Amino acid sequence: MARQANNDILHKAKSSKSDEFYTLFEDIERELAFYANCFNGKTVYCNCDNPKESNFFKYFIQNFKQLGLKKLIASYYVPDYRNLFNDSAPAQGGYVEYTANDAGKELTELRVNNFSGNGDFRSHECISLLQQSDIVVTNPPFSLFREHLAQIVKYNKSFLIIGNVNAITYKEVFHLIQNNRAWLGVHLGRGISGFKVPEHYEMYGTEARITENGDRIISPNNCLWLTNLDLQARHDLLRLTKVYSGNEDAYPKFDNYNGINVNRTQDIPMDYDGAIGVPITFLHKYNPAQFEIIKFRKGDDGKDLSINGRCPYFRILIKNRLPVKADDLSHTFIQIEKQ
Repeated sequence: MARQANNDILHKAKSSKSDEFYTLFEDIERELAFYANCFNGKTVYCNCDNPKESNFFKYFIQNFKQLGLKKLIASYYVPDYRNLFNDSAPAQGGYVEYTANDAGKELTELRVNNFSGNGDFRSHECISLLQQSDIVVTNPPFSLFREHLAQIVKYNKSFLIIGNVNAITYKEVFHLIQNNRAWLGVHLGRGISGFKVPEHYEMYGTEARITENGDRIISPNNCLWLTNLDLQARHDLLRLTKVYSGNEDAYPKFDNYNGINVNRTQDIPMDYDGAIGVPITFLHKYNPAQFEIIKFRKGDDGKDLSINGRCPYFRILIKNRLPVKADDLSHTFIQIEKQ
């Protein structure tokens, strides 16, 4: 029920006339702290960000010198609208650039450059700015996540972006993760505390709130950071404490694939060297040196993985690259107890 409720929040965003979820400053600050060494001499592009509203823009201005940035660019979209006669009225988006020469300036003192178009990140004007940049950091419209990521990949840029956890299940995204071209950031789910939404936006979810400053916050608890910036956490070995040998009944086999099912990442057995079906949230702990990703969701018959005729929620099939041999189990348990 909780997963369905969280998904409903984001589905409503797609059908709403607004796709505006503004990331909270504290969430940006907590995540970006893990990438401090990735920005020196780089140009950062926030290509879905109105400087007046964007906490990404504010964060990078405040930390411009500390991060050693070369340039910061933020561009924003202004939707076209139709009048009573259904005539299209063109809109102009724009962008703001910030360099070391702008240090000390107020936001209102920065020059706003107008686009000839509406500032859609897919426009030729925004793509031109993308080509001048090194790293894209933003929260793209959830309804356009695939297109946004595809564009970043097409132009071979580094990125750190926010999306729905279910983005992992998109074949384009999964392919990038499987081929070690993208991975999850540090925080996901409840690790991302919420998003500010406009006044006209309906407040969904049990954790929706209005702050003392009047900001309207929703907390879907179903989002993640996706990146290709190197991260120490992805090199840490996942500590395994469970054993398959002697506990086979706890690990049922799939009907349509030669592998076992594991319902929780923490229950992955250390001594099993075959295929293991794990929840998609496993990717938050995924270390490519420790595990191999085999495939996603489907069995040998092309149908969803099943156990006794029933399909668990989407599974990722993995294989442990470093299984513990039966003869070494006793020594391994001694080491675990000492930790």
